Amino acid sequence: MSMNQENIQQYGDELYNALRARETVAPLTEREADITIEDAYYVSMQMLERRKADGERVIGKKIGVTSKAVQAMLNVHQPDFGYLTDAMLYGNGEELPISEQLIAPRAEGEIAFVLKHDLQGPGLTNAEVLRATECVLPCFEIVDSRIRDWKIKIQDTVADNASCGLFVMGDQIVDPRRVDLVTCGMVVEKNGEVISTGSGAAALGSPVNCVAWLANTLGEFGIKLAAGEVILSGSLVPLQPIEPGESMNLSIGGIGTASVRFA
Repeated sequence: MSMNQENIQQYGDELYNALRARETVAPLTEREADITIEDAYYVSMQMLERRKADGERVIGKKIGVTSKAVQAMLNVHQPDFGYLTDAMLYGNGEELPISEQLIAPRAEGEIAFVLKHDLQGPGLTNAEVLRATECVLPCFEIVDSRIRDWKIKIQDTVADNASCGLFVMGDQIVDPRRVDLVTCGMVVEKNGEVISTGSGAAALGSPVNCVAWLANTLGEFGIKLAAGEVILSGSLVPLQPIEPGESMNLSIGGIGTASVRFA
């Protein structure tokens, strides 16, 4: 770790204030030349502590930077993760108050895993991930950046809770062993028109690989994925900028559909 506790707290508070005020801040990587990914995770923890102090409850985690395109954009070759709270979750078809809560939102389609058993790495296999999974379901994640103009490097997005915004889960649940999570296709529509397609393989070759990566990475720090947690496994399609008044739908072969409206 290269940053001291005081700086970590300062940046975490700054990002928390930016979240609440819907304002952006200058990239941390421009101000702290030697900030490490580990430093950035500590910053995100401080931001999360502030949210928990407001009464928000952690209900899961999201995995980001899983597609080759995003990894190339950020010039990184590993995923990252952020924390999901109950305040971020909306029901299928609900209207998301993006104009009140978010700054520069973008939507992505993914597969959510809900765990029935704890997962504690390192050394976990995909078979163990599937055994611990209660169900999978379709999901929209609405990402947002408190960093000015999305000018992010990996340390910036990690510090900013992996650019988390809000998320919406579909109503159908499926046993993950009943669907091919590698070849299953996703179709995303915006305002009634198809804008993108993808498959499970877009997320590190399989969404299961993503969940295994997270469990094994966190396991090295003594952190587990807990029974009941929701894990968003990474986008299968390109990020889509969104505006109030728009709506989106997605369907995943063998899994189901999710829809969302923006206000």
